[in-house]
Amino acid sequence: MTTVVTPDVAIIGGGPAGLTAAADLAADRSLNVLVLDRESVAGGIPRHCDHPGYGIRDMKTFISGPTYARRLVDKATTAGAQIRTNATVTGWAGDRSLDVTTPQGRVRVEPRAIVLATGARERPRTARLIPGDRPAGVYTTGQLQNLVHLHHREVGRRAVVVGGELVSWSAVLTLKHAGCRTALMTTTYPSPESYGVFNIAGRSPILGVDVATRTRVTRIIGKPRITGVEIENLDTGVRTVVDCDTLVLTGDWIPDHELARSAGIELDPKTQGPLVDTALRTSADGVFAAGNLLHPVDTADIAALDGRHVAESIRRHLAGHVPSAASVRIECEAPLRWIAPGIARQGDAAPARNRLLLWTDTLVRVPKIVVRQDGRVLARTTLPWPASPGRVFRVPSTVLKGVDHHGGPVTVSLG
Repeated sequence: MTTVVTPDVAIIGGGPAGLTAAADLAADRSLNVLVLDRESVAGGIPRHCDHPGYGIRDMKTFISGPTYARRLVDKATTAGAQIRTNATVTGWAGDRSLDVTTPQGRVRVEPRAIVLATGARERPRTARLIPGDRPAGVYTTGQLQNLVHLHHREVGRRAVVVGGELVSWSAVLTLKHAGCRTALMTTTYPSPESYGVFNIAGRSPILGVDVATRTRVTRIIGKPRITGVEIENLDTGVRTVVDCDTLVLTGDWIPDHELARSAGIELDPKTQGPLVDTALRTSADGVFAAGNLLHPVDTADIAALDGRHVAESIRRHLAGHVPSAASVRIECEAPLRWIAPGIARQGDAAPARNRLLLWTDTLVRVPKIVVRQDGRVLARTTLPWPASPGRVFRVPSTVLKGVDHHGGPVTVSLG
């Protein structure tokens, strides 16, 4: 037998974006807000990251991932949101009707609005097509942190970390917590992708990590457990074998977009997440999206602020607001890989934090932004922060001032 529930808002995903949206919406006691999370405990990825650095922008604090996750849950429940864990959304029963499987049985959820906040995941070894043996001891960061922080299991003693992003240093800290030394961090880029403070700390005696730039893993060696990896220098072609009993594959994110795709929601071909406007509406009426499902991957506090931003859009939707049909695509040119949000709609407010979010494949230390539409230059500006691979590049949304919402696509490039 299927139980039917009819909340005002159903939020799929109990991470920073989903929980922040829930807390904001449920503060209005006239709204019934339901959060559906497939995990046994809500909180999202921060729950696995037992090191400080969370809550800076949204909570104005500096706390560990698990503490941050608990505060998000407490805020949502205190506001009045209902959080159902072990609740897996298995499909759609209509345009705004969800089939959910729970330990208590099947549930049909029929809300007035839906928020997709399912986040993103790292690509595993199989998706990266790394050849070699198939030994134990190869993890993504998420698998490693789940193993160490939630299940308190041991890993190896000497690790190689693939990637130089913020999440890569998170993996290094988790390995240190587990008593495993990171012997090498390898990245294909000419410089580590993370912020300079992390690179300095990583090379210090505290962590002692050697960072090999312009390198890649070409082979995994060992049976039944990994004993080493073959590393190739991309400039010289020279290959060397590094001894290790643990390999952590970090970054290379892809959105958890299966629900959006199965609903026929239009996806952005660059991000592979739902295509949204600055109000975070998807192509399906009454279905919104927020967080790292849209921009894989940004910090947890930025995802949370997405949740706060989408809450206001949902309130307007529930009040009967009809968005303008006049809209244009926002696109980008190489070396920029993607931009989010991807639609500028007439009459809508600016995106969250008044920022467009982009990803670059090339380090540009002094980026000069040029915005064009129909052969016209709408804006030129030089930003005082670099466009760096491995972390989101932020551009003030004021560059969109002057957009003709009845015109052709808007293109953002590095001049």
